[in-house]
Amino acid sequence: MLLSKTLRSSTLRLAFIYVFVFSALIFGLLGYVYWSTLSYLYEKSDRATTAEHTLLLDDLDRFRAKIAMGLGTGAGLFLLLATAAGISTSRRSVARIEAINSSSRKIMRAGLGERIPVRGTGDEWDGLAENLNSMLDRIEELVETNKQVSDNIAHDLRTPLARMRGRLERACNQELDLRQYRSLVNNTIAELDEILRTFSSLLRISRIEASERLAGFRPLDLSGLTREVVELFEPSAEEKAIELKLSETRPIYVVGDRDLLFDAVSNLIDNAIKHGSKKSKVGIAVRCGGEGPVLSIADRGPGIPVEERNNVFKRFYRLERSRKGPGNGLGLSLVAAVAHLHDARIELADNAPGLRIALHFPCLESELHDGYDERSNPPLP
Repeated sequence: MLLSKTLRSSTLRLAFIYVFVFSALIFGLLGYVYWSTLSYLYEKSDRATTAEHTLLLDDLDRFRAKIAMGLGTGAGLFLLLATAAGISTSRRSVARIEAINSSSRKIMRAGLGERIPVRGTGDEWDGLAENLNSMLDRIEELVETNKQVSDNIAHDLRTPLARMRGRLERACNQELDLRQYRSLVNNTIAELDEILRTFSSLLRISRIEASERLAGFRPLDLSGLTREVVELFEPSAEEKAIELKLSETRPIYVVGDRDLLFDAVSNLIDNAIKHGSKKSKVGIAVRCGGEGPVLSIADRGPGIPVEERNNVFKRFYRLERSRKGPGNGLGLSLVAAVAHLHDARIELADNAPGLRIALHFPCLESELHDGYDERSNPPLP
């Protein structure tokens, strides 16, 4: 089976074409040397004496016989070795391709659990197999994420939809006065608005993950943007007697989409206010770290357990203590999508007590040349 595929492979045909071309060039060169030598000997024999002429003819016959034998032997060996090399190379390529095809068929039949074998040779075929396996890992991750999102949507939307159906059924089966009808309609509209906000957030995250907002990237002052967000949330913080403390910094620039970064910082500060303790403080700082600008937000709330920190960025994921509160579990998913789009790294750490979340942005080229002095910037809160 493998031999027949090897003989039909395009790689073998290409190898034979190269062999034919190289053979033609080599034999053409040898033929040129042969005929040039014969012409020289014939010309010399014409000017020689009778005895010399006889000797030259004998030498010419021996030369012709040796050349013919050398050409025949060389041609045979060349063709034999070239054919063996072509078949061996083609067989190896076909074997690796067939292994990839076999694994692909298993994946199509059994699911994304299978992977293409890597032989550990470090050649280009192993590189291809590793890239394909990485692609399969990413596809499996996306499929699992979509499944999880679908399950979460079904779970989270079932309750409000059931409540709305109950209200409408009550309105249909009972006589209600105008005030009751208005209350029922207002409550239903509020539930629908919450559902629409959920779908709007999902659509927004999907668009961000698809990198559709790269056209809006430009240098912007991260310190100034953070200050605007803090001013926006100061009234909400005052209602819970929480102090938003922004460390004064000079302008620090990043390249990004201003609207998306505004939304991400807003979500982080909003979470810090919601989960922070009353009469506490939320520390916010923007500084230039060793690898680039860093935005840090620290609260005095209950924090996030270490084992849950990788899960909080999943869509609809909520900690057990937060399930009864408002929200849909998409805020940190939006932050993660915006951070990924901006090549920023998210770091979660204990604030003893509370949580400190930091966004590490890549450094601008101009900042690398300006040589920021880290000591002139405030420390992380």
